[in-house]
Amino acid sequence: MRRAPLPRTGRAPEGALPLAGLDGLWFDEVQEWDGARRPATELGPEERARLTGLRADVCGLSLDRPRLMGILNVTPDSFSDGGRHATLETALARAREMAGEVDILDIGGESTRPGAEEVSRAEEIARTAPVIRAIREAGIATPISIDTRKAEVAAAALEAGADMVNDVSAFRFDAEMPAVVAEAGCPVCLMHSVADPATMQGQAQYEDVVAEVFDHLAERIALAESHGIPRGRIIADPGIGFGKTLQHNLKLLAHLPLYHDLGTALLLGASRKRFIGTIGEAPEAEDRLGGSLAVALAGARAGVQIIRVHDTRQTQQGLRLQTALIEAETW
Repeated sequence: MRRAPLPRTGRAPEGALPLAGLDGLWFDEVQEWDGARRPATELGPEERARLTGLRADVCGLSLDRPRLMGILNVTPDSFSDGGRHATLETALARAREMAGEVDILDIGGESTRPGAEEVSRAEEIARTAPVIRAIREAGIATPISIDTRKAEVAAAALEAGADMVNDVSAFRFDAEMPAVVAEAGCPVCLMHSVADPATMQGQAQYEDVVAEVFDHLAERIALAESHGIPRGRIIADPGIGFGKTLQHNLKLLAHLPLYHDLGTALLLGASRKRFIGTIGEAPEAEDRLGGSLAVALAGARAGVQIIRVHDTRQTQQGLRLQTALIEAETW
């Protein structure tokens, strides 16, 4: 593994292959790890299947186009929206609003921003399970992801009505998490990270961040499969901002197509993150819409299937316009 398809849009030439089954994206060359390029027609059957196969549905959603995941943090201290949705009423109101704008609601009860301290399992359950239950009782059918590192929290959320698990530790934090996911038969997102949120920025050291993140994700996917979780239910996330410097983040974003060679759906979560504020001269997280949109649209053009964002309505609009422009290229 470790070869990158080179995504293109517009009218596909003879010999071009679809990128992960996505509408409007194709490739006719791949770039090997040593930098050499070769025609996509030279790919072997297994290589071709990894790079071209439409990924399995997630929570009943087809992945032939980008899907939006809306962030709903029910925490007092998240880096961007901490405290805004910390009550049941405000969280439910935001869920109602986002339900018409996103494909998946991602609910988290523990901040994983750089420097954040761990929250107890009981507190995290108390923050998230009642909100999930209230969303379902309100008749909101949008799929729900529980953003947690902890098996007990995931189990409580799934019992309350959640549909998938988003584990920023990729099963490193809680050895019981694979069993919970396997028994539930639900999708899971495995994200690359190092250390823990309290110390991760001090561990942002790589010889080759692109290769090391790829190899780590491949190892975590193999671990999940060993616990009976099929690759079709696994989503991979390179973990932008989690134990990475600004340059690490830019390098990963520039090489997103490589991660299709994992053979899973991909998720990108870069919304409002610090590197956007640094480059865009926006110290406050809520002032990073423009940069967040730029990264989201670049991710979609790289073939990322799930884009995780705070600014849901604006990103929905941006993706619709980009899709229309890509379709127009084939006229």
